[in-house]
Amino acid sequence: MTNLKTQGFILLDVDVVALNNAGKNDRSNFDNAVATKKIYKNGKSYVYVSGQAWRYWWRESLQKNMDWTMSPITRENKIAFTDANPIDYPDDDVFGYMRAATEKTTDDKGKTKSTNITVTRVSPLKNSAIISVTSVNPAENWSSMARQEGDAVPYSKQEYSAVMKGMFSLDLNMVGTFSNYNKTGYVNLSEQLKKEAIEKGCQEVEDSYVKTSDGKAAKLVQLPKDIRKKRIVDAVSALKYISGGAMQTNNMGDVTPKFIILATTTTGNHPFSGVVRTYGERDEQFQLNVNGIREIIKEYKETFAGKIFIGIRSGFFEDSLPELNKLKDEFSDMVELCPVNAAIDQYCEQVKEQVN
Repeated sequence: MTNLKTQGFILLDVDVVALNNAGKNDRSNFDNAVATKKIYKNGKSYVYVSGQAWRYWWRESLQKNMDWTMSPITRENKIAFTDANPIDYPDDDVFGYMRAATEKTTDDKGKTKSTNITVTRVSPLKNSAIISVTSVNPAENWSSMARQEGDAVPYSKQEYSAVMKGMFSLDLNMVGTFSNYNKTGYVNLSEQLKKEAIEKGCQEVEDSYVKTSDGKAAKLVQLPKDIRKKRIVDAVSALKYISGGAMQTNNMGDVTPKFIILATTTTGNHPFSGVVRTYGERDEQFQLNVNGIREIIKEYKETFAGKIFIGIRSGFFEDSLPELNKLKDEFSDMVELCPVNAAIDQYCEQVKEQVN
């Protein structure tokens, strides 16, 4: 079985937003002051959206736009967990889970004992944080909650404009395929759920990488191919509609990609992290690194399965279009250049044929 992964890189373009806040701003003169998330590198400040927040937006989009039925959440004391049922709930399958639990069983002698049925699943979908391409110094802006009667209540918030980058990887072999090994992250199904899955039409397939104690290939439980295809295509297609972020009432921002690269690779390494190049004394300017993309294609050519789809929104990085068209002509058998949503749709058609 070939190890295939969808590798994606995106750029967002947002103005006067506060997409992911970090709580009270202790450096502000206002009592009610909210800071945005930011991080420092080489003494420079970069705003970012946490990977967790991006995943939350992604789940919301899948629920609202792809009609996914989300796994119910159970809360006990200070912990919370989903149903941990990837057969019935696609978000458990794609986003992973951990549920620590025990069940009471009765043996042949009538004695009751507790059995550990903890299940975990490493997420097939992995993603970075979304971080500003250039260094950014957020502006602290004063606001107030005011009505016609009574005193206004002042507060402040940090806002910024930025081009932001993020990347993700989706393991195509893992989606809809579940293991039951005694190893952390690999006990995906309880014995009862495994039995129910096979009764519902799942099949057992051989694991190419794991052997049992007698030297035979271990068994995996796998959903039908049409269900696995749909979950993969939905997960990628949701990027066309994704929305979210804090302060949307007064600082609404569009967080759909304005630039995207989608490719299938036969390795786990994500090749597109250096697609944008910054320059200037404070790294305050940037440009699309087309030569970097060219270098990636040449050096990793043997690891790409199918075509690489590059999507760009009209008006964004227009000065790079001549170079991108040259890239497309140079690698005409490997590269497709088109609008963002068309790139997503065309990649999804390709990946349908790549699902084993």
